[in-house]
Amino acid sequence: MVRLYADEQFPRQAVELLGNLGYDILTTKQSKNAGISDEAVLDFATNENRAVLTFNRRDFFKLHKLKPNHSGIIACKEDTNWERLAKI
Repeated sequence: MVRLYADEQFPRQAVELLGNLGYDILTTKQSKNAGISDEAVLDFATNENRAVLTFNRRDFFKLHKLKPNHSGIIACKEDTNWERLAKI
């Protein structure tokens, strides 16, 4: 199963639901990386072999072009229905 790394803006409720569904998910807060740049988020995720989970589509799509050798970027649209968001 894919290993995920949720950035700071990704909702805690969705992170918890993904964990309950069996995903290996880590947050920037859990990894003591709160406040780091988007580039640093992508670098950390890549080093940990995790796909970034984010709502920040614009910035991470730009980073993908600059650093295409990463473990994945899952850029979601904001949705307050946490269950639907976790199951997509």
